[in-house]
Amino acid sequence: MPINDAIRKKLSSLPHKPGVYLMKDRFGTVIYIGKARSLRKRVSQYFHPSRRQRWDMKLNALVEAIQDFNVHIVKSEPDAILLEGKLIKEFKPRYNISFKDDKRFLLLKVNLKDPIPRFTLTRIRQQDGAQYFGPFASSGAIRRTLSIVRQKFSLRGCRPLNPTAQDYKHCLYGHLKHCTAPCISNISQEDYISQVKAACDFLEGQSKEMEQEIEGMMAKAAKAQDFEKAAEWRDMLRDLKTATQKTGKFPRLPYKLPIAIDPLADLEELKQVLGLEGPPHRIEGFDISNISGTFKVASMVRFQNGRPDRSNYRRYKMKTVEGQDDFACMAETIRRRYSRLKQESLSEQKTSGNETKPCRYPELILIDGGMGQLNAACGELALLHLTHIPIIGLAKEFEAIYRPGETQSLRLDHGSGALKLLQRVRDESHRFANTFNAQLRLKKISESLLDEFPGMGPSRKSALLKQFGSVHRLRTAKLEEIASVPGFGDKTAEKLKAFLAAR
Repeated sequence: MPINDAIRKKLSSLPHKPGVYLMKDRFGTVIYIGKARSLRKRVSQYFHPSRRQRWDMKLNALVEAIQDFNVHIVKSEPDAILLEGKLIKEFKPRYNISFKDDKRFLLLKVNLKDPIPRFTLTRIRQQDGAQYFGPFASSGAIRRTLSIVRQKFSLRGCRPLNPTAQDYKHCLYGHLKHCTAPCISNISQEDYISQVKAACDFLEGQSKEMEQEIEGMMAKAAKAQDFEKAAEWRDMLRDLKTATQKTGKFPRLPYKLPIAIDPLADLEELKQVLGLEGPPHRIEGFDISNISGTFKVASMVRFQNGRPDRSNYRRYKMKTVEGQDDFACMAETIRRRYSRLKQESLSEQKTSGNETKPCRYPELILIDGGMGQLNAACGELALLHLTHIPIIGLAKEFEAIYRPGETQSLRLDHGSGALKLLQRVRDESHRFANTFNAQLRLKKISESLLDEFPGMGPSRKSALLKQFGSVHRLRTAKLEEIASVPGFGDKTAEKLKAFLAAR
């Protein structure tokens, strides 16, 4: 398979460092995620012609589909394992098999507010006031290290939240003197919690003294030619270092969205190709979704510095459009969005006086569609006197970019970072609009079930939905709550419950 220039250039600049690589197809979708001890060696192997004869059909298909890749450099190999698992769960690439389930890496948990705190292993981090360590790339290493910690600090390993003398009769930890047995001994709760806190400090990295102790025992065993014992001490030291090694914290990446290795560079390129005054740090993208003129909805997504800004996403139900008219839907959406922004900006200017406020308007508007949708949007901006905001349309066919007043469309190279950024905005607005449309359709199908109930007129149906919000909540409502709705009584409520239960 010939290597394109973009891939060849990236391969030559890859470092010999651990990290994660993301393979992408011609649409910019992530199709495979892998980890590497050395990114340069591992990623280059995919493009060696001499290795192709040993590949299976799946690997051949993967390599044929690769058109680009990104890498993320990390500090260590365990960090690469953790980041690989995290990204696979977020992107779910079609060529990955491992890490696609809901199983997560192990965490170590202790709650100092418990009567007799204990360390437990878990896979879910909850907001319960407990202290968590991890996640750990090697479950075996942390399990074995936990046994060492319990012995070193004489901590309990039994399950009861508040163990008693009855539990001690069957407690192996207490009889082997691995635990100070706070359930029967005279040790105070404060002293035992001090032992637990010392263990926490140990797990946070204050383990040099014990590492030196194990190294000494390993050297002593090797000197006595007791190599099996020396190997045990070596493995224990390795597990200890693995468990107490600091792991990185990774930012959340956009779900199922292609990601850019340098979004600021893409913004700068977009400024150049569109002739903008500056890089468009705030981009708002719009799309329309309707099926045969029903459930006409629109979406607006905002990207900040090349990344999705989900807190500023908006969705709209059409109020004035009759029938199936995408141009009118786009016009209504633009009118409602920017008339609101204009009103808010004017209100802020009146209240703030001379104080400067951050601009609410985007630095680029992206319309999903061709010249028709673009003209509809431009007409509304002109009525609002907001023609100073740059606006373009991006059509799916040939990925052509349309600009106001330009008869010829602009086509960028498919490897261009600027085009990929526009595609990400367009695809995210499309996904968001379709999701909203699907939610409305499911809700309508669910509500239509009430029309089958005898005697259910528009007034009764409206009163039920106003009271409970959805058919799902109506199913779980108590009989008295349904009977209290205007137009219903005990008998009708009982019949309605039976009707819904049968369906």
